[in-house]
Parts: sequence; C-alpha cells; structure tokens
Amino acid sequence: MNLDPASSGFLFTIKGCDRWQVYRRLCELEISCSCAAHQPLIVHIESTIALVQLWSVMRQAIIPRQVLVDWLEDCWKCRF
Repeated sequence: MNLDPASSGFLFTIKGCDRWQVYRRLCELEISCSCAAHQPLIVHIESTIALVQLWSVMRQAIIPRQVLVDWLEDCWKCRF
C-alpha cells in the first residue's frame, strides 16, 4: 500500500481477481475508488469509518480463509 500524494489516494497492488472483488465491495460501500485493467486499485479515503471499512475489505480479500475462521473462533472463545 502506498500513498499517492498527487491524488491523495492509496494505491494497492493485489492479484487481479482479488483487486476486482475489493473494488466492487468498496463501490457497494460508496467509498471512492478506481481500478483500470492492469493498473493498481486507487482508493480515496475521506473518513475514519471509510478507512476501517477498507481495512476490513482488504483483510477479507488477502488473508487466507482458514486464518479468518481461526480468528473468528478465537473471538467466540474469548466471549464465552
């Protein structure tokens, strides 16, 4: 992840299919972003909430599913 000072956006270099998945989800969340073919995903963060949503979407796309399942199970164990 890099901050692009010219556009005040974050640049993300992630796999093609993951990039489009993240792009679509960010659009659903109404977070300003752009993604052209063979180009990095550019995300413009305008609030703290948008930053947390971006973190969550990126985490779901990048971290292996089993790691997320284990993390969720650990959360449930701590709760009860």
